[in-house]
Amino acid sequence: MTFLAGERLWLLLIVPALVVAYLLLQRRRRRYALRFTNLALLSRVAPRRPAWRRHVALGLSLASVGLMVTAFARPEATVRVPRERATIVVAVDVSISMRADDVSPTRLKAAQEAANAFVTDLPEKFNVALVSFAGTASILVPPTTNRDDVERAVNGLQLAESTATGEAIFTSLDAIKQVPSDPDHPRDPPPARIVLLSDGYRNVGRGVDEAVSAAKAAKVPIYTIAFGTPFGTVDIEGQRTPVPVDEDTMRQIAQDTGGRSYTAESGQELEQVYTDIGSSVGYTREKQEITSWWTGVALLMALCAAGASMLFLGRLP
Repeated sequence: MTFLAGERLWLLLIVPALVVAYLLLQRRRRRYALRFTNLALLSRVAPRRPAWRRHVALGLSLASVGLMVTAFARPEATVRVPRERATIVVAVDVSISMRADDVSPTRLKAAQEAANAFVTDLPEKFNVALVSFAGTASILVPPTTNRDDVERAVNGLQLAESTATGEAIFTSLDAIKQVPSDPDHPRDPPPARIVLLSDGYRNVGRGVDEAVSAAKAAKVPIYTIAFGTPFGTVDIEGQRTPVPVDEDTMRQIAQDTGGRSYTAESGQELEQVYTDIGSSVGYTREKQEITSWWTGVALLMALCAAGASMLFLGRLP
């Protein structure tokens, strides 16, 4: 935490000054009590109370003063705020390997549920596009703020043969190009991210290295999710075929484009991954003044001091 008017913090010296004044006043009162010789009458006139009660109201009042001085110095802190504008392309692998049930109920069903939750939680002003890929890649939903369109398309994903990971990246970049430029900053491309979910090895289409180079040139980071377990299998023409997840390629894609790589072996893990991605791409950290927060706490302390004084001393401080 920093302060926009840090020079005002010297006013905090008021707090120890008040403490010293209070201690001197208490000492003066003790001297007066010793000069009062009729101690029996004094005990009836001023019955003894636990000593700590007399100091509660003062302690709360001093805390209130300290908090008000801190607020007066205009504190600021780094807080998380939603980004106003960005485009997120969710590219989902729908190859046959996504039929594996090592993730319940299947890899694809779990991916659909988590993708819908992810899209719903993004800031409202974000554009979201959906790309599906197997042997080819297609833009199912161009960039839009209509979450219902994206959800319907996600729920309608159908499996197909092969895995064209490179084509998925190229197609995602094409989707981003459909977003109109910001009229206030026409020369600045809209901020964009690709979230690539896949479980298998690329076996058709343009190469991953070529696609990564295109993403780097466009300055679009790719967040990858290697989804599934190393032990997944699917039934192909009556034979159980291993479909292990390709973590290495996904990790390299994210690293080369400036994104982040994740692994998820269950639907619950996938949901957590999406939550983390949403926090990364949907929000930014900015310095903001938090004077009102400190003022509110100071007011609460002042009210507590008044209540303690009324309760223990029968009067306001």
